Amino acid sequence: MIEILTPVEMDRARATGALVARILQTMKSRAVVGTNLLEIDRWAREMILEAGAVSCYVDYAPSFGDGPFGHYICTSVNDAVLHGRPRDQVLRDGDLVTLDLAVSLDGVVADSAISFLVGDARPASSVAMIAATERALAAAIDVAGPGARIGDLSHAIGSVLTEAGYPINMEFGGHGVGSTMHQDPHIANAGRPGRGYRLRPGLLLAIEPWVMADTDELVTDADGWTLRSATGCRTAHSEHTIAITETGAEILTRIPTS
Repeated sequence: MIEILTPVEMDRARATGALVARILQTMKSRAVVGTNLLEIDRWAREMILEAGAVSCYVDYAPSFGDGPFGHYICTSVNDAVLHGRPRDQVLRDGDLVTLDLAVSLDGVVADSAISFLVGDARPASSVAMIAATERALAAAIDVAGPGARIGDLSHAIGSVLTEAGYPINMEFGGHGVGSTMHQDPHIANAGRPGRGYRLRPGLLLAIEPWVMADTDELVTDADGWTLRSATGCRTAHSEHTIAITETGAEILTRIPTS
């Protein structure tokens, strides 16, 4: 299913995107050395419910997961990259954390993810990997607009990640959003320009470059959800929900700079 939002629905999408950005910014500020992943999940729950929003994760039970996810935010640490199920784990200095959040507010969904380092340690390889996913995300947004094709976005992402030297996994990627979290079109993290669905004003897309330092192979944790690098290497993931407008693309989940 591909949804094209009306102007009224687009205003709702902006509000949802702002909420997602605000929650992620708050969770990042609270994620310090000694913070437990279950605390992050609890804080996210409180902010979602206080805003009158609905979690897209609690009852989420796709074919690739083991039953309902049962939590409010994805918390992936170091070698975990996608669908990190919050657990009793305390953050340490230098941990690379990815927080991924999707909520629905007034019937419209927004989805975003950020990766960052905890504490004072700043391993250069981790800083570079996070930056590569952020550049790939920006490159895809730069080419998004009415008339562009999905392959143009995929090609932009893949070009940045490949140039940075990272293998690319094609199992999971970006997607459409709207009244539900996962919709068509699928946005692979590599592809050929000029191919695929042509973008139209009113379309919402969640674009999400993610990489693992030295492999393109995933393994699933015993929790049935958390996806990790097969080699135990570190990972990073950046994601924004954007709206295709008459003149280009609008980032709905941008974290305020002030």
